Amino acid sequence: MPLRLAAACAAIVLVVRPPSSLPDEPRDGVAAAADPAAQTRTPWINTRLVGSPEPPLPYTVEKTFTKIDWKAPMYIAPEPGSDKLWVVLQGGDKLGPGRIVRLRDDPDTDALETLLELDSRLIYALTFHPAYESSGQVFVFYNGPLGAPERTNRVSRFSVSRQPPFRLDPSSEKIIIEWRSMGHDGGDLAFGRDGMLYITAGDGTSDSDTWNSGQDVSNLLATLIRIDVDHPAADRPYAIPPDNPFLDLPGARPEIWAYGFRNPWRMSVDAKTGDVWVGNNGQDLWETAYLVHRGDNFGWSVYEGSHPFYSNRKRGPTPIVPPTIEHHHSEFRSLTGGVVYYGDRLAELNGAYIYGDYSTGVIAAARHRDGHLVWQRELADTSLQIVAFRVDQRGELLVADLGGGIYRVVPRPAVTSTASFPTRLSDTGLFVSTSEYRVHSGLIPYSVNAAGWADGAAADRFIALPGASKITYRSSQSWACPDGTALVQTLFLETEPAGIAAPRRIETRVLLKQEGEWAGYTYRWNDEQTDAWLVGKEGEDIAVPVGKGVGYLLPERPEGCFAQKVPDPVAVAGGTRRWRIPSRAECLTCHSRAANFVLGLSTLEMNRERDYGGRSANQLDELDRRGVFAEFSDKSAKSSARLVDPYDSNEDLDQRARSYLHTNCSVCHVDAGGGNAKMELEFTRSRDKMNLIGARPQHDSFAISNAMLVAPGDPGASILLYRIARRGTGQMPPLVTSAVDQRAVELMREWIRQMKPENVFVRAWSMDDLVPKLDALDAGRSAASGKQAFEKVGCAECHRFAGAGGTVGPDLTGVGKRLSKRELLESVLEPSKVVADEYASYLFALTSGRVISGRLEREERGDIVIRTGAGKDDLVRVATADIAERQKSASSNMPAEIVNVLESDQILDMLAYLIAEGNPDAASFK
Repeated sequence: MPLRLAAACAAIVLVVRPPSSLPDEPRDGVAAAADPAAQTRTPWINTRLVGSPEPPLPYTVEKTFTKIDWKAPMYIAPEPGSDKLWVVLQGGDKLGPGRIVRLRDDPDTDALETLLELDSRLIYALTFHPAYESSGQVFVFYNGPLGAPERTNRVSRFSVSRQPPFRLDPSSEKIIIEWRSMGHDGGDLAFGRDGMLYITAGDGTSDSDTWNSGQDVSNLLATLIRIDVDHPAADRPYAIPPDNPFLDLPGARPEIWAYGFRNPWRMSVDAKTGDVWVGNNGQDLWETAYLVHRGDNFGWSVYEGSHPFYSNRKRGPTPIVPPTIEHHHSEFRSLTGGVVYYGDRLAELNGAYIYGDYSTGVIAAARHRDGHLVWQRELADTSLQIVAFRVDQRGELLVADLGGGIYRVVPRPAVTSTASFPTRLSDTGLFVSTSEYRVHSGLIPYSVNAAGWADGAAADRFIALPGASKITYRSSQSWACPDGTALVQTLFLETEPAGIAAPRRIETRVLLKQEGEWAGYTYRWNDEQTDAWLVGKEGEDIAVPVGKGVGYLLPERPEGCFAQKVPDPVAVAGGTRRWRIPSRAECLTCHSRAANFVLGLSTLEMNRERDYGGRSANQLDELDRRGVFAEFSDKSAKSSARLVDPYDSNEDLDQRARSYLHTNCSVCHVDAGGGNAKMELEFTRSRDKMNLIGARPQHDSFAISNAMLVAPGDPGASILLYRIARRGTGQMPPLVTSAVDQRAVELMREWIRQMKPENVFVRAWSMDDLVPKLDALDAGRSAASGKQAFEKVGCAECHRFAGAGGTVGPDLTGVGKRLSKRELLESVLEPSKVVADEYASYLFALTSGRVISGRLEREERGDIVIRTGAGKDDLVRVATADIAERQKSASSNMPAEIVNVLESDQILDMLAYLIAEGNPDAASFK
């Protein structure tokens, strides 16, 4: 299989129906014919949907040291001057102490020698001093204590006896460097050819850089550290190399060589060139690897790889550098950095950087010239949990599998014959007749409560379970399907070719599970509607005939509230409209690990009545009766929460809106999903945990005054509605769809309009109103009222203060010392009067007369790069020679009216709270 497409477009047969019809009722002669009311289901044997349409990869893996019972190997290091390998065993609550063991590099080895054990510590890596053979020095990176409220990363030096049997002395530990880290620890180290020790550090947190470490060079988090351990300073056991880049930058840690990493997982030094490579775990959508140079800034958490993440956050002191290697989560989901290979066994890979992925088991290779990729390919698709690559003393590649083994990469044996993956839908075994659109009787039709928006298309859905296999029912998340399962969807549109109305099949999508992984394939129907052909992995843009439903399909701008013109990407010409058949990568963006891959098969979606050929039954009961579930013991399932049809005006308005958001948005906007806003839109999430209603946007506000994600009672100030109502940059949902769902726009507008505003307008406060009262800040104020006001108007969502809060605005810690009382009040009432340079936008007047507005991204080689929006492609490059005038924008991103919902005493309490650093015992609160 190719780079694994976890959870591609779940085997879906999508049928496009007239937009006016209900999106999920079985069509006459289709679902009923395939769904007789038999007591048992007809077996469907999957003999054709096997393997992959892509050619086999050239390499595979071969387990070595098979006589050893491995327990979570984490790292491998060849011992210089010997034929021994050192291996780190992970350790932890169930595995006992972290251990370092030694073994002979012989496939028949059956003995391990324990060199070091560390209780309550997670050992990540080790490296030998360049003069190890004489000095016996080895450096170990570990984190702990496990389970403690505070943990640290630590690099320590240990001594190994220079006399046989060369034991490591645990009492010889000398702590070299340590720093606080509570997750995303990084965890690797290596000596460069310059003799310096390089150490990787992650951002120290578990999600979204909550400490805002990525661009902060005042601490060691999210950095590549470079120190000299051979020449300790008077006050520390190492020296700072004099060519480190931030030696003279006030407030910066001089140990830093590069920064902007999220979780740098494995680094290596090219044995011939000295190049330093670092692999980096991504968060929402992108995995990366970097060829690192002095002072590089890799952008986290302003960027995730080359893609904006929190584009309004403050940047570090050097320009952001794009990744050398980047993979979407449809290919990689937890990248493990590798090594540059110079061995003999795989001569064709000589000089290539070999790396892989923990989650998918894919191994890949790349070559570069001057830091730019010139060659890249997949080598092998394995079932390994890859946590480290290393080479032995002979330069041959070793792979550590956390699942329990050490492997070597070997050429794939020649394959004499393989079954071809079906390129025609009629050859998949899913249909008895594609020309008559009759599915195999073993396919089980199903309906969902809330169908996702597909540009006005309707869908037929089927489950194809192989043989007598069964689904594992789960009440609180999507169900677990066995290998060989295909989920099928066919999409239909109403068209009017030659004036004859007819539902027209556009595509059939198949989500297929093999070897524990989901992959998505799409078949495009021919014009004659007799069969469908497999679309390539990149997807396809096609034109489909336009029918009388087009008036519904074309986007319209919602009333009034948006100043920007909304582009219409659903251009109609010659009776056709554009249609995007998703690529396999696009399928997996929604069918993601965070969303548990399978979207429609869940109790929320499937708990409903359904028509089974004139016989109505609850779908859960019917699936259980047919033996679909391995065990169905959830007797309360039918009375539990369920989604409703968002377009059914008879249903509760709040339930309709929440159902729409769940189906169309929560696949990304869940914990650690693909949407990097803080909102979580899963249907059962309590309203106060959604981070949606009354929340301030963390990304683009699209020039909407006093914008909120959802502004209760005010659709025009609601970013959510704006995004749903547009196509193009900033649209939601972001992928594949090119038509605005007008019914959803009206639904969301009404949902927002009927909400009771959380904050009531008090007064348009001015400086003249409040300056005379500033003397009242010195005593008698209320800390509780000040904190409540600070949170009520949303300051905490954008500004960090008292150790908590957001990071898209300036850090307010110490603001009372930096600003006078009057200046502090002015920054609240008139935020555009003084805008910090690092948060400012600029107006650039060009010699051509053109004016560009945006944020200065970087200056390089006689050009400037201007960010005009929050999207990846919202960048404009301009030659500095073409700039006639550069002017700082007079507008702040901070709304000017936010305190107009507070009484004067509340404003004064908030100012006192800021001045007092949030300390309730300060004199101003006496």
